[in-house]
Amino acid sequence: MERNTAHLDDIDRAIIEELQRDGRTPYTRLGAAVGLSEAATRQRVQRLVDQGAMQVVAVTDPLSHGYRRMAMVGVRTSGPTDGVAATLAKMTDIAYLVVTAGSFDLLAEAVVGDDTALLELTNRIRAVPGVTSTETFIYLALVKQTFNWGAR
Repeated sequence: MERNTAHLDDIDRAIIEELQRDGRTPYTRLGAAVGLSEAATRQRVQRLVDQGAMQVVAVTDPLSHGYRRMAMVGVRTSGPTDGVAATLAKMTDIAYLVVTAGSFDLLAEAVVGDDTALLELTNRIRAVPGVTSTETFIYLALVKQTFNWGAR
């Protein structure tokens, strides 16, 4: 799951940082902040999205939107993780998936309606060929979630 690395110049980085502060910033204000016209800014933003360098989305607390259970599921595998990761990535109740180093090979963040749905998801994960074990960490509260680390 290798990513294409987009070349980011100083203006791209400035656009990303501005949008991380407020993703609803109008192109006119965004352009003024980074030294471009509205049209040029709109084109830059679209290029960054098309390249996969960024997404502009609304970030919510799922627990305040009817989902009653969030959890991180640590997954241990045998052999290469690619196939397992590809299978897990297709599961719609997994919101975030990373390949890791350490005691787990993958970490999958689950966002589900209730404990029954979480049990069903963990059973589906355990049934994936190559999965040897899982450990589920149930979230009790979402204390901090930020996406403002900037762009290097």
